[in-house]
Amino acid sequence: MLREYLILSRGGQGGVTASRILAHAAAIEGKYSQAMPEFGAERRGAIVRSYLRISDKPIRVHSVVKRADAVAVFSSKVLNLVDVAKYCKEGAAVIVNSATERRVSTFKTYVINATKIATDLGLVVAGWPVVNTAMAGAMARVLEICSLDTLLTVMENYFSGKILELNREAAKLAWSSVREVG
Repeated sequence: MLREYLILSRGGQGGVTASRILAHAAAIEGKYSQAMPEFGAERRGAIVRSYLRISDKPIRVHSVVKRADAVAVFSSKVLNLVDVAKYCKEGAAVIVNSATERRVSTFKTYVINATKIATDLGLVVAGWPVVNTAMAGAMARVLEICSLDTLLTVMENYFSGKILELNREAAKLAWSSVREVG
């Protein structure tokens, strides 16, 4: 079955990298996958959209995801700027990086404090917490995209050395602490 996901992040948070890591991990586990960023003249802090598709059959569509099975919001401030509900299919899940338990409309909502995880681990660039691997860990678990072991293994293709270990730790912490609210 084809599953379509939307990642809403801010420039510098790693939303594009998260979509690529998750697509790669799904492919390692034998699924078909596709990750596509939507680029414009984004700069650090601007809203960035990334699209992720995962299926047990070849994916024939190559366009933006208009109505997603799940939306991952990498900054809770985006909820004040974007009507997330208009991107959600009926019954969609919403995964939010937030320190508070904030339900999104009538959707099944999950929260993870990815900012705290990234900050505590020192995953900060130019003062911005890079929450991509924490959010990838939360998404992988909630959406059953891949196993934690596969996610951690795939990260070797994106990071190395100490940064690899910190990103793996971020994913593990998020995997174990993401929770449903509501």
